[in-house]
Amino acid sequence: MKVKDTLNLAKTDFPMRAGLPNREPVWEKAWEDNKVYEKRQKLNEGKPSFILHDGPPFANGNIHMGHALNKVTKDIIVRYKSMNGFYSPYVPGWDTHGLPIEQQLAKKGVHRKEMDMVTYRQMCRDFALKEIDKQRKDFKRLGVSGDWDHPYITLQKEFEAEEIRVFGKMAEKGYIYHGLKPVYWSWSSESTLAEAEIEYKDVKSPSIYVAFPVKDGKGIVDQDARFIIWTTTPWTIPANQGIAVNPRFNYVQVLVNGEKFVVAEDMLSSVSAALDWKDVQVQKTFKGSDMDRMVASHPLYGRDSLVINADHVTLDAGTGLVHTAPGHGEDDYKAGIKYGLPVESVLDEHGVMNENAPGFEGVFYDKANKMVTAALTEKKALLKLDFFTHSYPHDWRTKKPVVFRATTQWFASVDAFRQQILDQIEKVNFKPAWGKTRLYNMIRDRGDWVISRQRAWGVPLPIFYAEDGTPIMEKATIDHVADLFAEHGSNYWFEKDAKDLLPEGYTNEHSPHGEFTKETDIMDVWFDSGSSHQAVLAQRPELRYPADLYLEGSDQYRGWFNSSLITAVAATGIAPYKGILSQGFTLDGKGQKMSKSLGNTIVPDTIEKQFGAEIIRLWVATVDASSDVRVSVDNFAQTSEAYRKIRNTMRFMLANTSDFDPEKNAVAYGDLGAVDKYMLVRLNEVIKGVLADYEAYDFAAVDKAISTFLVSDLSAFYLDFAKDVVYIEAADDIKRRRMQTVMFKSLVALTKLLLPILPHTAEEIWPYLHQSEEFAYLSNMPVAEELPEAADLKSKWSAFLAFRSEVQKALEEARNAKVIGKSLEAAVTVYPTAELSALLAELDGQADLKQLLIVSALDVQAAGTKAPADAAEFADGAIVVQHAEGTVCDRCRMTRTDVGTDAAFPMLCERCAKIVRTSFPEAVETGLEVKAKK
Repeated sequence: MKVKDTLNLAKTDFPMRAGLPNREPVWEKAWEDNKVYEKRQKLNEGKPSFILHDGPPFANGNIHMGHALNKVTKDIIVRYKSMNGFYSPYVPGWDTHGLPIEQQLAKKGVHRKEMDMVTYRQMCRDFALKEIDKQRKDFKRLGVSGDWDHPYITLQKEFEAEEIRVFGKMAEKGYIYHGLKPVYWSWSSESTLAEAEIEYKDVKSPSIYVAFPVKDGKGIVDQDARFIIWTTTPWTIPANQGIAVNPRFNYVQVLVNGEKFVVAEDMLSSVSAALDWKDVQVQKTFKGSDMDRMVASHPLYGRDSLVINADHVTLDAGTGLVHTAPGHGEDDYKAGIKYGLPVESVLDEHGVMNENAPGFEGVFYDKANKMVTAALTEKKALLKLDFFTHSYPHDWRTKKPVVFRATTQWFASVDAFRQQILDQIEKVNFKPAWGKTRLYNMIRDRGDWVISRQRAWGVPLPIFYAEDGTPIMEKATIDHVADLFAEHGSNYWFEKDAKDLLPEGYTNEHSPHGEFTKETDIMDVWFDSGSSHQAVLAQRPELRYPADLYLEGSDQYRGWFNSSLITAVAATGIAPYKGILSQGFTLDGKGQKMSKSLGNTIVPDTIEKQFGAEIIRLWVATVDASSDVRVSVDNFAQTSEAYRKIRNTMRFMLANTSDFDPEKNAVAYGDLGAVDKYMLVRLNEVIKGVLADYEAYDFAAVDKAISTFLVSDLSAFYLDFAKDVVYIEAADDIKRRRMQTVMFKSLVALTKLLLPILPHTAEEIWPYLHQSEEFAYLSNMPVAEELPEAADLKSKWSAFLAFRSEVQKALEEARNAKVIGKSLEAAVTVYPTAELSALLAELDGQADLKQLLIVSALDVQAAGTKAPADAAEFADGAIVVQHAEGTVCDRCRMTRTDVGTDAAFPMLCERCAKIVRTSFPEAVETGLEVKAKK
């Protein structure tokens, strides 16, 4: 028999190398084949519910790292809630209508205007469904658990029907109206845009100062003076109908080189510098309120331009007199309406100047800038032309600049119930907390919502027109359209004539409406996804309205969070969510936005093939996602190393409990050693803290708590000296079973705590734990126990660990000085303070301290004993490390003076010889072969 045959060497089939890229799909197939998600839901039926409503990603292209961050975070929350006593089904969704799909078809050579609408829309639908299949596969590969076979999709007929009903409720309350207003207009996509569809980029723009001759100065401003305005959009000068001034500001008439001009008093200095005025005389000072309804002459067309009072005029830049074109600006429109100014657009849908801009018709607006400035120069109205770079709105899909352009559109009046929305925001829990202020301010300041779009692929506005053009938007007509959509889908609107889409009574010969027509515009896609609270939460039997949580990127404060809130309050009077959790964007390692054109994108598929989905999931748990997150391959390499430490520690405990049967071998808490009790106190402290961190959605804290326990408490301490017990002692020795009890309890608890983050790994560990549940996900979260004398145990053993740390430092110094090699060659002498002396004396009666320190000899001197000069000093005393006397035992590897006291086993110490005699009596006859290392 060999010495190693007498040791309880660790054994396990649990692989050291994870092989995640190859093994993860095996687990994912097992979950699907065994319907683990469905079984988890069945287990939780009747329990309190927690509903996380999935914000639908757009069905276009494979997923990116932002998708992964979002979906994995949701999965962590839902898995945790499901294992912690909540019925928490997860219904994934997809947003499918809108311009991106039309653009993709255009790239494939499909021309919308060359085919009938029904055929074109069917092509859009087919494309969207293919993209959904692609993304669904990507999300499932991340290990995300959910009802993937029954997602909600905005193109589903039942969804479209409920969206129409939401529209109907808003129309019934008078919130929907038809109006001519300036809106964000994308000439590149020939449609209006919502605020959520706008992104800002720096552009170089012209900056012009223009003089408007005074026509009527009301006896205050001289008739030969000129008002000066400043603008960065020369092409809007043909649309000018007025000049806005702030009634509270002071304005001055000045004389410069024989010419008279009017500017704001506080802007005189900057205007003088910009126009290179040297000798400036202030002739008159007056209030903006005095200028109300003065009249200027349009510098190009000579028509009246009315001076109006408006609070939006500031002194941030310009002259304090604001060029006002009600057809091309939100503030201009609001101020102009009060004064009855005409609302005219000088652009058509392609961004080309129209008949309202005489002299510039047929010119693209950007090219018109040069022509307008040239015309102003010719009229001697241009005082200065310069250029500057500033942030300007762009279409987030086409990446082209947008314009403000007055068009006749359908609007949802936010102003009509704004306060009700703001009151609901106060009831919502936000994480981060600043989200409340952000959403509140957005709703407070936003204008009415333009909900019509001039595109093909979307849900049609359920509006009819009488023969005289009067819109018909009644409950009966809208409900009827909703019923038709529920049966046939929204394509039915394009397949049938208006008369076929109307209910009884609207199309007979007695109808007062004459020949009906139908609206051709579709709804803003944000109305689509924003209606999901009624189309999904209120309709799916497993869900509930309102949801407990909406979780999306921070851009959704102006997107889905925003549109959902507006439609929900309008339709039901309450917010659709009780809580909002928002995340930042994923950026590259340098902090730049990821872009295919920059070549800096990192996609989940690449990381999964190199490292595994578990590494993405662990990375998600470690980052602070409340702000923007940088992503690089190095991040995942580091995360992979952190994962390796977790896996190796769990594997070590699995290997050392392979012969442990919790039913037969578990040791009761009262019979554990003091250090074992302390470890269970720490384990329960971790359980309690981790559950609280999960509740707070602080997954970085979850990871930190578990990793610290695994690496510091277990690996660096308890498991470090465990080898001297579980390997060496007899298989059934109480000391060994105590440690196995702690290891096993730790394994079960940690596997459950890790599962929401690392489900593949947790399920891989689970069969080794011989639990009653078939899959780890079908188990419940551990419950923290209140253990006896926990505070006292923690206090004493924390102090011992601090002392142990000092011993390790002294051992390292001795190792560097070649006094010892391994720590088991050391004999440590301690010169303690009275406090440390008392602690060590107490613990010495409860544990083998030299074993805990992994040294062969320990001598604790009486408190106050003077330490030798070469002792390593620390706050609670001093330490001397010497080479231990004796011989190394070939079984336990300790250096002892009693090696060879048993003649049958001359290579063993007395302790090991006794264990071998008792457990392996045959060895007495056959002897032992040397040498074997533990």
